[in-house]
Parts: sequence; C-alpha cells; structure tokens
Amino acid sequence: LDIRNPAVYPHTRLAQGVNLASTRQYPGSPRVLYFRAVRYDVLPRATYTLVVSVSMDKIGDKWWKTTPWSARKLPATAYKSRKREKEREKSLKIAVVVSLYWTVSISLVFLNKYLLSSEDIKLEAPLFITWYQCVVGVVVALIAGLVAMKAPTRAPEFSFSLKTAVRMMPLSFIFVGMISFNNLSLKYLGVAFYTVGRSLTTVFNVTLTYFILKQKTSLQALLCCAVIICGFLLGVNQEGSSGHLSYGGVFYGVTASLCVALFAVYSKHMLPLVDHNPWKLNYYNCVNGTLLFVPFILLFGEVGTVASYPMLRSSYFWSMMTFTGAIGTVLGYLSGLQIKLTSSLTHNISGTAKACCQTVLAVVINHQVKTPLWWLSNVLVLGGSAGYTMVRHAEMKVALDAKSMNDKESDPENET
Repeated sequence: LDIRNPAVYPHTRLAQGVNLASTRQYPGSPRVLYFRAVRYDVLPRATYTLVVSVSMDKIGDKWWKTTPWSARKLPATAYKSRKREKEREKSLKIAVVVSLYWTVSISLVFLNKYLLSSEDIKLEAPLFITWYQCVVGVVVALIAGLVAMKAPTRAPEFSFSLKTAVRMMPLSFIFVGMISFNNLSLKYLGVAFYTVGRSLTTVFNVTLTYFILKQKTSLQALLCCAVIICGFLLGVNQEGSSGHLSYGGVFYGVTASLCVALFAVYSKHMLPLVDHNPWKLNYYNCVNGTLLFVPFILLFGEVGTVASYPMLRSSYFWSMMTFTGAIGTVLGYLSGLQIKLTSSLTHNISGTAKACCQTVLAVVINHQVKTPLWWLSNVLVLGGSAGYTMVRHAEMKVALDAKSMNDKESDPENET
C-alpha cells in the first residue's frame, strides 16, 4: 500500500516517528525483535484518519517485513477524542501527585519541627533523626518489594544490586546533604521563615544549568530570579528586625536549596539506572544514606547525645520517629514521581509554591503577627517563581516548535 502516492492520497501527511505499540523477544533468538509500527496519517481535507500498520522482524542488522501493509479508516473525531482523553488523564494524574506531594511535604515539616524543638520530644541530634528516617525508608522499601512479589504494584520487587548502589552514590551523597541541611535549617529557624530560607532553589537551578550544562538563561528568567533574591533578602531583613533570626539557620537553608536543585537535576540522569522507578531511586538513596550518615553522626558527637537521651526507651518517642520516617519515605517516592511526570524545573517550582503555602499555615497555627514587609517578601518569592515558570514554559515551547519545523524540513519523507 503506497500511501505516499499523490495520485492515491494527495493530502496525506506522514507523522514523525514510529509508535512502538509492543515489543517481544523470541525464545532462543535474542537477536530477533518483533514490534508493531503504527503511523497516524491525518488527511486535513478528509473526515477520517488513515491508520497504517505493518509487522517486521529484525534478523541480524536487517529488518524483514513479515506481514503486508494494512490500512483502516477511523473518524478523525474519534482519534482526536482519544488524544484529548489521554491528555486529561495525564493532567489529572499530575494534579493528584502534586497535591499529595504538597500534603505529605507540609506534614513532614511540622512533624520534624515537633521532633526537634517541642517540649515533649526534644532530641538535640538532627543527624541521628535523619539517619533513622533513612533506616525506616529501607525497611518500607523492602516491605513494598516483598508485597510486589505477591501482588502487582508500582513498587519494585525485592532486589539489590551493589553495582547500581555504587553508581548511585553521588546522587545519594546529594540526598544526604539535602535532608540533613533541611533538618538543621528547621531546627534553628521557625517553620514560617524556614520557607523563605529555602526559596533560592530556582536561583541555584539557573546557576547550575549555566555552569554544569553550559546553557544560558534569558533576560526575562534572570529578572524573575532577581525578584526571588530580593524577596529572600527582604525576608532575612524583616526576620532579623524581629529578633528571631538565626544566621546559622539561614546558612543551612541556603545550602539545602543548593542540594535540592542538584538533586532535581541529577535525578533525571539516574532514573534510567533504576528502570525509571521512583521507588527504586528512593530505595537506593536510603540504603546508601544509612552508610553515609554514620561518619557525620560520629563527627558531630551525637552518639553521646542519643545515649543520654531520657526518652530513649519511650514507645511514644520511637513511634513518632518511625511514623516520621515512613512519611519521609512516601515523600521521597512522590518527589521522584513528580520529577518523572513533569520535569526537574516544575518540581522545584512546585516545592517553592508549597513552601509559601506552608508559611501561611505556620503563621496561622502559631498565632504569629508579621509585618507587611515580611509578607511582601513572601509575595516576591512566589511571584518571582511563578513568573520564572511562565517564562521557561514559553521558551521551551518555542524551542520545541522550532525543532519540529527543522525536523519536517530535513525529513525526505515529507517532500511530497
């Protein structure tokens, strides 16, 4: 069936790329690959869509057609309706994941603040708390893996590869720094200002993109980053005027922002090592984290602090520690899933917007009174982040459209 023959189909437009609907390996023939190639060719002046398919086998380095070309007509509206339905399903899935990420992340912040600073449970060992959360994460991942062996779930099966763990070590080191500085910042800062202290993630993302990926950023995006920095500096000034500012906490918050940006960038590169599975990504990070935390716990002398802790044998203390660790594991999975469904940039922006919502909740719950300039700092951070998101979205859309036009011009199949 020659669909490129202008005498037969004068208005045919070949779609770019091939949709691999299925793949299968023949037993005993590892070099033979079967797939079904489907091309959707929309006829602009017709009321139907032409669906062309063919089955082929790859033997050695050559492809051999095993079935003749076949074609069938579908109403154009039916194809468009299915496409819109898939887009709606994807949008709904992203909305659910982002909502869950916000809920779990905000809950974890308040729980960690309770563990670190409350009068009921006040353990001066933030690294030990973070290490225990990693241990709980490993246990949860192992339980999920055992469940996956009995029932089909999205959790990975129980398996561990030393080679993969070693290759994941750089990302795990960033992971350890990210959650450690998070807890240290939360220990010395209030929940309300903690969000402003963590607002530089987008700025670090732009900086790392330039120095690591050698990609330049537009002037509009840089102006949005300048707005974020102004909001951060104004927040620091207002918090200092109130007499509740900890410069150590600010340092930990800025460092945590840097680690979050690094983690978001490198997670995309590491996902192929774990079959693009966020459960496995979090599992290997927690396993490596349980080892990486040990020298830091010894270095900061937290072993003696934990040994002399009066509630060490309290069931309530360990219940809260375990529950917080489980919540942290779920947050790690949701973070990886959010990056997988969207992008590292969207993940960073989502985290910044969540932090601003978290600020409002902290002020309301703690019955605090803040100055108008303090609130203005939060507005600047949120507005700069939102503006940066819109600018980057527009730039990526223009780049994709330009790439699509170049591909069409260079594709010999589109000459007719």
